[in-house]
Amino acid sequence: MQRRELIRLGLVGAAATLVAPRQVLAGVQGTPMAGGVYYTKDAPGRWSKKVAGHLPVIEVDKGAGKVKVITGHEMKGYEHYIVKHTLLDANFQFINERVFDPMKDAAPISEFELAGYSGPLYALSMCNLHDVWLEMAEV
Repeated sequence: MQRRELIRLGLVGAAATLVAPRQVLAGVQGTPMAGGVYYTKDAPGRWSKKVAGHLPVIEVDKGAGKVKVITGHEMKGYEHYIVKHTLLDANFQFINERVFDPMKDAAPISEFELAGYSGPLYALSMCNLHDVWLEMAEV
């Protein structure tokens, strides 16, 4: 992958996770943005064959106040990898993120502490080739 393309994808993903208006993510499945700006299980858009390896899985441990985000995607160096996981709250405000180094991280797995948060939690998984994927869990 060329450096310019990697930088462009990184900037697009950062913008999508930081400045996405509430309407973009509201009703995850029921908006025209699903399947176009970001992808979900039910709205995979042009990436219908990529759901299994790109959709984040959210594991909630309420007792410990922790969340684990796992994307079942291999890390093929800078050729094809998960760039980062981002967590958003019920109002689509940034909670935390984990950026991956495809040369050091064997798998895209993130663990986050929630500090008493409860309600809808959105996880974004950004692939350098197949865009941003969104999943929601209730905490």
